[in-house]
Amino acid sequence: MTELLERAIACVRALPDTLQDDAARMLLLFAGEADRPVYQLTPEEEADLAASDAEVARGEFATDEQIRAIWAKHGP
Repeated sequence: MTELLERAIACVRALPDTLQDDAARMLLLFAGEADRPVYQLTPEEEADLAASDAEVARGEFATDEQIRAIWAKHGP
């Protein structure tokens, strides 16, 4: 095992169990051994994604002004 991977594993060990499982799933997926998707959407997230997909299908996108407002509020 490389030093970098050892350091990463040590950091992941300090995370809560659910995040450790997420990290493990990502590694398994990367190695081609995952038995399920890395992340399972909640029903609420699935509904939000479906609503977003419908907006895209209708051609509804944020305006430049809306994007600037988001960056002003949450930007770097």
